[in-house]
Amino acid sequence: MAPLDTKPSGAPKGVWKSGKGKGRHTPKGRQFTDEAQAEVARLLGARPRRRDLLIEFLHLIQDEHGHISADHIAALAVEMRIGQAEIYETATFYAHFDVVKEDETPPPALTIRVCDSLSCEMAGAQQLQKALEDGLDASEVRVVRAPCMGRCDTAPVLEIGHNHIDHATPEKVQAAIAADDTHAHLPDYETFAAYETNGGYAKLKELRDIGDWEQVQEDVLSSGLRGLGGAGFPSGKKWGFVRMNEGTRYLAVNGDEGEPGTFKDRYYLERTPHVFLEGMLIAAWAVEAETCFIYMRDEYPAVLEILHREIAALEQAGIVAPGYIDLRRGAGAYICGEESAMIESIEGKKGLPRHRPPFVAQVGVFNRPTLVHNVETLYWVSKICREGPQVLNSVEKNGRKGLRSYSVSGRVAKPGVYLLPAGSTILDVIDAAGGMADGHVFKAYQPGGPSSGLLPSHIDDVPLDFDTLQPLGTFIGSAAVVVLSDQDTARDAALNMLRFFEDESCGQCTPCRAGCEKAVKLMQADKWDTDLLEDLCQVMGDASICGLGQAAPNPIRLVIKHFADEI
Repeated sequence: MAPLDTKPSGAPKGVWKSGKGKGRHTPKGRQFTDEAQAEVARLLGARPRRRDLLIEFLHLIQDEHGHISADHIAALAVEMRIGQAEIYETATFYAHFDVVKEDETPPPALTIRVCDSLSCEMAGAQQLQKALEDGLDASEVRVVRAPCMGRCDTAPVLEIGHNHIDHATPEKVQAAIAADDTHAHLPDYETFAAYETNGGYAKLKELRDIGDWEQVQEDVLSSGLRGLGGAGFPSGKKWGFVRMNEGTRYLAVNGDEGEPGTFKDRYYLERTPHVFLEGMLIAAWAVEAETCFIYMRDEYPAVLEILHREIAALEQAGIVAPGYIDLRRGAGAYICGEESAMIESIEGKKGLPRHRPPFVAQVGVFNRPTLVHNVETLYWVSKICREGPQVLNSVEKNGRKGLRSYSVSGRVAKPGVYLLPAGSTILDVIDAAGGMADGHVFKAYQPGGPSSGLLPSHIDDVPLDFDTLQPLGTFIGSAAVVVLSDQDTARDAALNMLRFFEDESCGQCTPCRAGCEKAVKLMQADKWDTDLLEDLCQVMGDASICGLGQAAPNPIRLVIKHFADEI
């Protein structure tokens, strides 16, 4: 009996198979062109093909071509020796990567992102976006909505390429397009040379020579400094938690300042970046970190360029070894402001929050103990080490000690960052911002970003600080204060906040992913079903993995409590 599937004589070379169809002449999976492989290899250059650098490599392709094609993904997979599906799921997780499949048309060369956060919406962002869509050729310019860009003090804001246009108008956009002005503009800031002339890095050098890290930790603790990214954990305590773990340790800076209404970190980085950098290096010295990772949001292109330049200056001056500070660029994902999600992103993966325990002080970057601090926290570490704990603990108001950097926007005369005593009330904050804008009467305020919800104007005597707002069902968070007037409605503001959470939910857990979507639908009804919304809020708060889903119900609950007449 003849063997089955005998290859017939005269069959072409290659893999032969019986039945209908042709033999396979290529490996399984999506193929790539020689041109794509050569292009990817050129862009990556001599960089090591490490898995944790995937997001950096995707940025190189996106910046060069304005999109990432299926051909690029296939070639990058071969170059990095990882699966195409792994690259695809990472690239599509982040808003700033435009993945184009084989049968799709690439986006236009120029993209305009119009911020639709609460402050920008109040300043007319929706009308601005519509005017741009109607007035520009869609085949040449793409206009898309985007979450907060950290420029709420100059609302409405848009980004054309990497150039931010403050107080944006269609006329300003047309002028920028005509001038091909699509690159970031660097502000005047204190360079390494200027900072060093004024005594900068002397304290770091002294500590490296004869310093006692436990004494520095005690100074930080006695100053009262707490985490200024929103969590408010006593800053010095983290150092001991990280130090107690043996082996390689890292420091990771959370520069993903994505909470709408927050722009204080950008304010300091665009003016005095070395105050932050020295504080970071002092904290790294204290925990004996082997590498400092700075994770900076992609919405801050000017800050990224400043840090690139000033880190190079530190290396040239011999203050740090080349590569000791590893600057990483985010890619448009609010969830990466959560510390474990940020660490996942540093490792080149989707920014999904991790389950805890273990905590990042034990298992952080590359599964090693990691000290995580916010930008402004490290700014104050530097100040405390140079000027003493009294720089914070000597300031007292309304029974509260310390200083807070309030990002103030909305219906005030002079939006901006204001450094005030931590015991300041909303009336103090509004007064510092020049009072209410002309023609507006104070109605409500967001004390700490959309996660904090809204409070009515009659609650005006509570210090905006850690621990003071919890009895009211809210918190200070990152001190992102947005002021509403009699010309705004609380229900519309809350809907804006929940739409943001709906867009930015990472999708990992059902209570947040489905809960935010359901909440947005319920909140668009003429009359809110408050019982159903409260049930939804309860489930989201109890069962969500991270703070996004746990805090997203706050705007709903506070509007039901304080603005029932609107719903």
